[in-house]
Amino acid sequence: QVQLVESGGGLVQPGGSLKLSCAASGSIFSINAMDWYRQAPGKRRELVAAITSGGSTNYADSVKGRFTISRDNAKNTVNLQMNSLKPEDTAVYYCHANIVVDRYTRRTGSYWGQGTQVTVSS
Repeated sequence: QVQLVESGGGLVQPGGSLKLSCAASGSIFSINAMDWYRQAPGKRRELVAAITSGGSTNYADSVKGRFTISRDNAKNTVNLQMNSLKPEDTAVYYCHANIVVDRYTRRTGSYWGQGTQVTVSS
């Protein structure tokens, strides 16, 4: 069993900052890419930021220069530092990871957290 647990969401004023964290636990051999997605009401889930096991990052154009993704491979955690937040950043944010769960077969699964609400409003 593998579990992803997010924390750090909440209400913040425009221009403010929040840091989201996600911890993976369970039967983990190794973790490949770790990502943050978000879904606003009435919209499709979209990729916000991604980071490989080697530390290469990728960002949605809408968050470049404002959000920073990082990970700690030893702790199986991924963070999303969000600065200069805008009302359009309001969404449920989901942590996602591709995790190798069997060291012999290298079987890999796609896992999601339960989501954490981020609301940007004055």
